[in-house]
Amino acid sequence: MEKERLLTPAVAAARWLPEQPAGPLALFVPAATESEFDGFPRLPEEAERGAAAVVVGDLGLGWDFTRLNRAFRLLMDRPSPALIALGMTRYWRAEDGLRLDTGAFVQALAYATGATPVVTGKPAPAFFHAAARELQFAPASLVMIGDDIRGDVQAAQQAGLAGLLVRTGKFA
Repeated sequence: MEKERLLTPAVAAARWLPEQPAGPLALFVPAATESEFDGFPRLPEEAERGAAAVVVGDLGLGWDFTRLNRAFRLLMDRPSPALIALGMTRYWRAEDGLRLDTGAFVQALAYATGATPVVTGKPAPAFFHAAARELQFAPASLVMIGDDIRGDVQAAQQAGLAGLLVRTGKFA
């Protein structure tokens, strides 16, 4: 499959952003994901004001109190920036055991700031529908195969796709 046809949460966010008020992004994403936002202005790493959007992805061990608090301060600024979640998955299984995923950090930020996140990845129905449009198939004719009963299978079913659970990874 060609790279241009891959739909990731970051690609979905980058497609959504041009329709929003322009301004710099504060990225809380892994380095490998940053390139998806190359066409957008970025807020300097130390800035705690002035973001048009705060984009949160899976930083894994990159999260610490300082980084989370910076995201909080950006979201408390006025006018309020958009809180963009590249997913709302609760946790995942790493080699050393279960680890918190993006959803836990987004929920903490939403709770503390009152922001409503725009979810551009799983389990948002819009993500599954965008994938169906990209593939040029009706959602009902597609099957989501995943190892997360809520974030993959149940979310796909709620979006009108069939869901199939595989017992690899966390599968719960």
